[in-house]
Amino acid sequence: MERKVPGAVRDVATIVVGSAIFALAFDWLFQPNQIVTGGVTGIGQVLHRLIPVLPVGVIGIAFNVPLFVLLARRQGFRSCLRSFCAMVTGNVMIDLLAAAVSFPPMQNQFLACVFAGVLFGFSIGLQLRAGITTGGSDLAARLLKYRFPHISIGRLCLGIDLVIIAAYAVVFRSVDGALSGIVAMYVSSLAMDTVVYGSTRARMAVIISDKNDALVKTLLAEHFGVTRMAGEGAYRGRSKEVLLTTFRPNQITALKQTVLALDPEAFLIVCDAHEVIGEGFASYSEDAL
Repeated sequence: MERKVPGAVRDVATIVVGSAIFALAFDWLFQPNQIVTGGVTGIGQVLHRLIPVLPVGVIGIAFNVPLFVLLARRQGFRSCLRSFCAMVTGNVMIDLLAAAVSFPPMQNQFLACVFAGVLFGFSIGLQLRAGITTGGSDLAARLLKYRFPHISIGRLCLGIDLVIIAAYAVVFRSVDGALSGIVAMYVSSLAMDTVVYGSTRARMAVIISDKNDALVKTLLAEHFGVTRMAGEGAYRGRSKEVLLTTFRPNQITALKQTVLALDPEAFLIVCDAHEVIGEGFASYSEDAL
């Protein structure tokens, strides 16, 4: 019998693992290679350069508090508690790791940018999937998501981060650091979207065949949902029934084998569906990413 992991244990594990990866990415790759991050952590980098006695993590906590007040007004204090703990944990880990280990800069700056972005995006996406935000640009993006629901969370974070990176370039006149930061933040946005939306991606297939009855019967038996739609061929002007089905990416081979085995002459169109809401897939929520 499968035993479910209690929600509190899962939340704590997500916060600890996500925060540890977040701190490692910053102290190992961003800071020693002078790659600027976005959001509040980027502001912390700027202020730390100007006033070295101020730790980046402490600055991050101080600047995040007003953002969490806004989020609490939107979602309620109880729902923000996990995110606040994650924000504090991540920033404390940044300062503790920096005090314990001094990482040397990497010889290959491009690899540093890429892996910094991957780790950064993965850590934030991991927590966002669990309904936890770590503060900074992802918290600001979460708030902006209510106003711009059609923009992905990764793209919103990228836009905010670019503003911080541009400010860094102006203050320190460091084009290299800014360009490296842009690369890292772009990779981070891709990694974040992959983690957050990866499980909701699906495929959609349009099937045009003369053997629709047999196809529908077989596809339903194989647990594919099928919709029959009326169509008309533009060339001959004849009525034609079109089948529409949505399925998981790992079901594509089974679908093609089933369709082409029953009708080798079938016309099959398969395309990506970014997000599917409905039975068997995701459900809609105003607070969804």
